[in-house]
Amino acid sequence: MQKDSGFTQENLAIVRRGVELFNAQKYWECHEDLEHHWLEEPGPLRNVYWAIIQVAAAMIHYRDGNLTGARGLIFKAKQKFDRCESNFIESQVLDKYLSWSVLKSLVRQVPPEPELNDFKNLFEFRFISPDKWNEL
Repeated sequence: MQKDSGFTQENLAIVRRGVELFNAQKYWECHEDLEHHWLEEPGPLRNVYWAIIQVAAAMIHYRDGNLTGARGLIFKAKQKFDRCESNFIESQVLDKYLSWSVLKSLVRQVPPEPELNDFKNLFEFRFISPDKWNEL
């Protein structure tokens, strides 16, 4: 993990509302909140927003029992996590405040040909609450 290069405190402020929505399992609203940040970010940092959006969308499909939708989006999310790694976006801020390593691990644990039950642990994931960020 790179030392605080890539994702910064400024980026953390951008994702705050999306994180709150994700934690409340308001996945569509999380997607909507982060989408304009993803679209406006021209560089590789956009992959952080995009990964969260795609995990949130996969959780909508999981909750609705739509295995095909969940599979497709988790496959795409894995690609975004790979891009974050290869572009050195991952940082201490990303891991400390968003438990990025935990989320990435849960996403990668979903097998290539998953069944709905394979999404259960990911569905139970919550980011560290933004209300606790000042305590870290």
